[in-house]
Amino acid sequence: MSKIVIYEENDLMRALLEEWLSKAGYIVRAAASHEHSGGPAVGGPADLIIVSVYMPKRVGAQLVREIQAIHPGTPVIAISGQFFAGLTANGAIAQSLGVQQAIAKPLNRLDLLTAVRSLIGAPA
Repeated sequence: MSKIVIYEENDLMRALLEEWLSKAGYIVRAAASHEHSGGPAVGGPADLIIVSVYMPKRVGAQLVREIQAIHPGTPVIAISGQFFAGLTANGAIAQSLGVQQAIAKPLNRLDLLTAVRSLIGAPA
């Protein structure tokens, strides 16, 4: 079964993402973004990481690098309320952060599931 780890600071958003992905059939583990440092990966190995990033860009990029070090080789989707609407999922922002996809908040369930499935497929 496909495993997804979510790093999201906002409790309500974290619960919503976890609910959407769990109901879609994925195994989901979630933690606040600050819980990534100094410890083992949340829930162990994962097939996909979703991380909420904040700006300034340097801080968001540093967070992504730290989480990628914990989950080497695992694809990452970055989400942020500071990304602009109409963002190209794998465009310049994704490239500058070193992630496979970037999604602007507010996001909807369909956009999230489409991005997840494009990277790891439907739940196994």
